[in-house]
Amino acid sequence: IICSHGPQVADMNCWSMSNPKKERFFSSKTRQIHATHLSRGDRLWSNMPFMRPLATITEDTIDYGFDEDGAGVHDVIGSRCDPYTHKLMSGEDKNDCCHCNLTRAALGTSVLSEEDVHDVLNVFMCTGFTLDTHQYFTKPSPVEVGDYIEFLAETDLIVAASTCPQGDVSIACGGGCVPVVYPLQVQVYKLEDGLLTSKGWSQSEPSSYSGNHGL
Repeated sequence: IICSHGPQVADMNCWSMSNPKKERFFSSKTRQIHATHLSRGDRLWSNMPFMRPLATITEDTIDYGFDEDGAGVHDVIGSRCDPYTHKLMSGEDKNDCCHCNLTRAALGTSVLSEEDVHDVLNVFMCTGFTLDTHQYFTKPSPVEVGDYIEFLAETDLIVAASTCPQGDVSIACGGGCVPVVYPLQVQVYKLEDGLLTSKGWSQSEPSSYSGNHGL
């Protein structure tokens, strides 16, 4: 995913292509295994009982780390902006949000529905928890044109990404100002046949746990 036109964040979902109704990205387990924010070498894990890496981050040109406020980039701590929370807080219907964008993308696959949309990887988003009250906060994204995050698919995937209507999140939600929103570029590469296997790679497999849970 490339920042091609201007600072912009995205909310990303992914599903196993072989079993998309049941196996999907599991942000909570990914956060537990790695950290609140992901970078080069971290993996996107799937839900139980499958529990395997769906993708690995192979490059992250921002390489932000954590700043003095405790904020990082590419978080797995926030959810996505959605119409249900907006309705609860404002009493108004709102359709220009990441949940709606991801829902339309899911419905476009013919196999997925709104119920399959899940908590996201917040690509390029700069977030953290306040040091005093430990509440979730966002900062303007440091992403610049030319920055990108690169993934290796560890199995065949369906991927959807929403360019957030908040742009680079430099304007507070509901603040009355209209954010500047840019498109993002997505490039998908097919590697030479045999390249990865020649280096010892193999497709990830679901967990081999017996599944009897002590019964």
